[in-house]
Amino acid sequence: MAGFKRMRISKAVAAKDGQARIRGWIYRKRSSGGKLFVVIRDNSGTIQCVADKSAISAKEWEKADAAYLESAVEVAGTLKADARAPGGAELEVKSISVSNSKEQFPITEYQSPEFLLDVRHLWLRSARMSNIMKARSHLFRYAREFLDKQGFFEITPPLITKSGGETGADMFEVNYFGQKAYLTESSQLYAEAMIYSLEKVYSFAPSWRAEKSRTVKHLAEYWHLEPEMAYYNNAKSMALQERLVSHMAARLAKNDRDILEAVGADAAALEKIRPPFKRISYDKAMEILQQKGSHKVWGDDFGVEEEKLLTEDEEKPIFVHNMPKDLKAFYMPISKKDPRTVECADMLAPKGHGEIIGGSERIGDYDQMVARMKEKGLVLENYKWYLDTLKYGAVPHAGFGLGMERVIKWMLGLDHIRDAIPFPRVINRVEP
Repeated sequence: MAGFKRMRISKAVAAKDGQARIRGWIYRKRSSGGKLFVVIRDNSGTIQCVADKSAISAKEWEKADAAYLESAVEVAGTLKADARAPGGAELEVKSISVSNSKEQFPITEYQSPEFLLDVRHLWLRSARMSNIMKARSHLFRYAREFLDKQGFFEITPPLITKSGGETGADMFEVNYFGQKAYLTESSQLYAEAMIYSLEKVYSFAPSWRAEKSRTVKHLAEYWHLEPEMAYYNNAKSMALQERLVSHMAARLAKNDRDILEAVGADAAALEKIRPPFKRISYDKAMEILQQKGSHKVWGDDFGVEEEKLLTEDEEKPIFVHNMPKDLKAFYMPISKKDPRTVECADMLAPKGHGEIIGGSERIGDYDQMVARMKEKGLVLENYKWYLDTLKYGAVPHAGFGLGMERVIKWMLGLDHIRDAIPFPRVINRVEP
């Protein structure tokens, strides 16, 4: 294949003439009248390659003709424009090399969701999953670029802990050299410790929740973006959250329209995601729910159905703020306006996609924190190091946690959160 310029498939399709050498995997293949029509894919796109039996060696023809879908190939040939071909160009094959073609690819056109989860390691090669994973990677980058421009520092907290981040319940226990420890459900407490040196920080790491939930928005392992900010209150935190989410939506709509189109997502809807977002109190939210026929009463938490009722007519996310203190974590300060509630806010995505961010002010007073911990029945010894941070120069602060897979599910319009992560961990699945 000497003399043929190595190209990504997207560049070859765009060129439409000249000579090119590409490599990738067989996406589709058929033969007709001494010709092979082979569609090759790489991570940039697909191109149809046409091999004439008389134009390549007998050995090359035999291997190419026998090759299974998803065989790895390298092809050299001449590019030409052809309106009938995918992308408007095809490659006339001069040489083709096939490798790693052991057996028939197990995924055919129609398969059950459970089977596709069983062979997730192979299903990730599909065009749909490839596009979702590209969007996922881009959204991770867009989130980081926004926070970096706001003067945040990224930190790397431990993921094995003796401290519960929110409730202390529903955590995966691990044997840590004979000690009882847990996979973290949140890196928040460690991020809070670091605001006293860096002021504005964020962690971007996995979190684990051992909730026995079977909804379309729950994962046992997910990626958690957790900023913490010194001298912020709940209102200032909400303003930051809506700017972050708007930035991610705008960048995705502008830079990745081809991906959005490929997965059936609505770029125009994402362009409308601009601040400010609607803010409603828990009290107001409860009124809305009851007007819509919900039987929920004050003090009840919101589930999937309530979140859907609150957002079904919305085009942008909304905030529900000042939730009952009994529903929320120990570190949230009690509201001065209504001592039944705490200074917090949940961001709910539109059209029933549910909560994507939970945030609040954090208690900055040692005695208040101890009192709340005791009220919640926590073991103070497990939080000794965290309580130390409140003894020495504590300041008002706030923070939030954003579930990346929930954001991806919403922005790409996915039916289930399991498709927002490469290898989903849910209550009934821990492999592949």
